[in-house]
Amino acid sequence: MILTCPGQLVKNQCINRSIDMNDKDIIIALPKGRILKQVLPIFNKIGIIPEKSFFNEKDRKLKFETNISNIKLIIVRSFDVATFLIYGAAHIAIIGSDVLEEFNHSEIYSPIDLNIGLCRLVVATTKEILNDEDPLTWSYVRVATKYPNLTSEHFKKRGVHADCIKLNGAMELAPSMGLCRRIVDLSESGETLKANGLIEIEEIMKVSTRLAINRNAYKTNFKKMNEIIKRFEECLND
Repeated sequence: MILTCPGQLVKNQCINRSIDMNDKDIIIALPKGRILKQVLPIFNKIGIIPEKSFFNEKDRKLKFETNISNIKLIIVRSFDVATFLIYGAAHIAIIGSDVLEEFNHSEIYSPIDLNIGLCRLVVATTKEILNDEDPLTWSYVRVATKYPNLTSEHFKKRGVHADCIKLNGAMELAPSMGLCRRIVDLSESGETLKANGLIEIEEIMKVSTRLAINRNAYKTNFKKMNEIIKRFEECLND
């Protein structure tokens, strides 16, 4: 990861008082990739600053101290963020609404939209397939995706059975390699789809990044968790 280390906190930032976390560690899970860069200024504003090694792209650590003694950060894959949160290994997380919808788990409470990581979850295929087929006539589709639950549910609403092939990356290769004829994936600008000869057919959902909390941690540490939520709210409304 390539990150820029923030300097000292600016004066008059929206939050400057200390956080009282007592003696129990609060674990915050952050996703790897582009969202990590976008969320750091928010953390800077609320006064949670990672240790210096966090900003070293050569460092292989995945768990980091912060300037607050019992707030720790972990960095994991975007889908693993939900797993850490559901099982209580993380108490708070920064997580995409796409991942939240894919897991759709009652143990996750997501009170705040951070308005970063904006993109869309879409269905795409090749121009050649569209020339031969009308998507409105589909009754069965084979789809490569990281989102088998969202994909199945989307096509089910249209009366279409979806055979989902789970891939964790390189989705755009699947049609050209004969793995399937359609994909469901995130699209920000559409350039990656275009570069791989794919055309967007339809949008499944708009995606943004949210602050999420393990419900049990929220119930048992309500005061602490609510303070952090309020800090995010104040900074986002500043």
